[in-house]
Amino acid sequence: MTDRVTVNIENGVADVRLVRTDKMNALDLAMFHALIETGEMLKRDVAIRAVVISGEGRAFCAGLDMMSFAQMADAKGNRTADLAAREFGIANRAQQAVFVWRQIPVPVIAAIHGVAFGGGFQLTLGADMRYIAADAKMSVMEVKWGLVPDMTGILLMPELARNDVIREFTYTGRVFSGTEALAYGFATRVCDDPRAEALATAREIAGKSPHAIRAAKRLLNLSTEADPATILRVETEEQVALIGSPNQIEAVMANMQKREPKFADPAA
Repeated sequence: MTDRVTVNIENGVADVRLVRTDKMNALDLAMFHALIETGEMLKRDVAIRAVVISGEGRAFCAGLDMMSFAQMADAKGNRTADLAAREFGIANRAQQAVFVWRQIPVPVIAAIHGVAFGGGFQLTLGADMRYIAADAKMSVMEVKWGLVPDMTGILLMPELARNDVIREFTYTGRVFSGTEALAYGFATRVCDDPRAEALATAREIAGKSPHAIRAAKRLLNLSTEADPATILRVETEEQVALIGSPNQIEAVMANMQKREPKFADPAA
């Protein structure tokens, strides 16, 4: 895993880095495996309170590695069978490399510089937030190769941008800047140093009650897929579970006593 993705954990913040710098962190089979393995590991770690995912070198992620593309295009290969297989519940391997970040029970921030093209762009969609450099470049690039976005892009893009905007970029593959991404809804914040600001936000989140943060992420994930009655019911259930719990009491006491809170990690 460490030749594709590295993880450094400090004070509850997981600093995840794509490190295939010679290929601008392009996605190959090993990268898909590493992303899934890393995400699954973080899902199980109850001490994790926030995650930042970024790329080393010149780019966040340049998209699909061309060698992988050639293998997929080879009618004699098994790439189409790989895509059809639902190895991870509702997702195939490539989709899970993105969707696993949505499944991580704590907030995930993507810090984007250089380029995020095609699958690299879709990887950013799995995060809760996207901090981006003004001069970074993004593209829903699959149409350039006669393909469609198929790494959760069709599922997750509508949460962020207007339908007509999504259609324009999906149909044209046009490259747009970090500043434009903010205007279109694909970015949360434009930053001079996206990774530094993402880590600062992650540390801020890590200082909040982990039970409340995890409950909030469950609710926000649910809000995109459930009916209003279900959302309102679960919203109440989450709040009832929090009220009077040890971490909720600690949050109140720390604020009243003007001190840093000491929160307990969730049970495994």
